[in-house]
Amino acid sequence: MNKLVFINLPVADLPRSKEFFSALGYSFNAQFTDDNAACMIVSDTIHVMLLTHRHFALYSPKPVSDAKQTAEVLVCLSCESREEVDATIAKAVAAGGSTYKEPQDHGFMYGHGFQDPDGHVWEYMWMDPAAVQKA
Repeated sequence: MNKLVFINLPVADLPRSKEFFSALGYSFNAQFTDDNAACMIVSDTIHVMLLTHRHFALYSPKPVSDAKQTAEVLVCLSCESREEVDATIAKAVAAGGSTYKEPQDHGFMYGHGFQDPDGHVWEYMWMDPAAVQKA
């Protein structure tokens, strides 16, 4: 069985966060979504739990950081192409996110990112499969 990944992120306005990520094409698992949390489906094995600050605090012994002021995590997701990277960033900006740096083109790898309404950093990247050596 593949391992599942659950990234937990605090959000100030859960309905706004759901609206933002829905605009990027993500859906939510209704079984694990309520007024305190939303389970965003990234893939069959990757999920992002968007948690209200109050609910997030139940799971963390540390205070919730302000992602608009400090870096907490960089979430990086792969794409099938450079065009998918650019299209995703464009959707994020149109939905209320913001870019924070220029795209990075390394020839065999291309990436760009955005900050969501809470300031969380999301990187999207494409890597030429021919450039990846198998271990």
